[in-house]
Parts: sequence; structure tokens; C-alpha cells
Amino acid sequence: MALNKVYISVSNQQVFTYPDESPWEFEVITNREIIPVFQKLFEQLGDVEESNFWRAHIPFRSYHLDKENDNYDKRMKKVYALIHEFGDEETKAFIEQLPYFKERRRELIE
Repeated sequence: MALNKVYISVSNQQVFTYPDESPWEFEVITNREIIPVFQKLFEQLGDVEESNFWRAHIPFRSYHLDKENDNYDKRMKKVYALIHEFGDEETKAFIEQLPYFKERRRELIE
């Protein structure tokens, strides 16, 4: 199975095969079977964002107790976990310092 460089833009929720297609934040080296996983997670994030948009217009529902926020966080954790798995050492070090991963490490230690 051949490994390929792919360029991930979390902010734009896009996966690029060429570095000059658009701005990106992370370069990962992975096989072609993983690319649809990123795309599916980004698609799910878009769906959750749309749901959050409509929920935000309901004044009596507190956003911090809303399951859509938890769904968004769960998918973002999965995106960053994939980037961490296939990224270089610099990428892994960056992602490990994010709050998503700090919380998990504390849980494992305790």
C-alpha cells in the first residue's frame, strides 16, 4: 500500500492532495483509504454546525448544555486523533498540547 502526503485544513474542513491547492494547517502521510475518513468527519462537522446554527435561534435552550456541542467536540477530537496518528513529530507535539489531548492524558494517569 503506497503512502501519500495529504494536506489537511481543519479551519476549512478540507483535504487536499496538492500543497498549493489552498491554505492548509497539517501535512500527513497516509494511504488513500484514510482520506475518505477525514472527508466524512468534515461532512459530519458541517452537519453539526448547521444544527447548531438553528439551535442558536432558540433563546430558551442553553448552548452549553446542548448535545450538538458535544457532537461537534467528539468529531473534532477524531479529526485531531487522525492527524496525530499520521502526522510527523512536530504535528504530534502540537496536537498533544491541545486541551483535547491534555484531558485524556490526565484521565489515563489518574
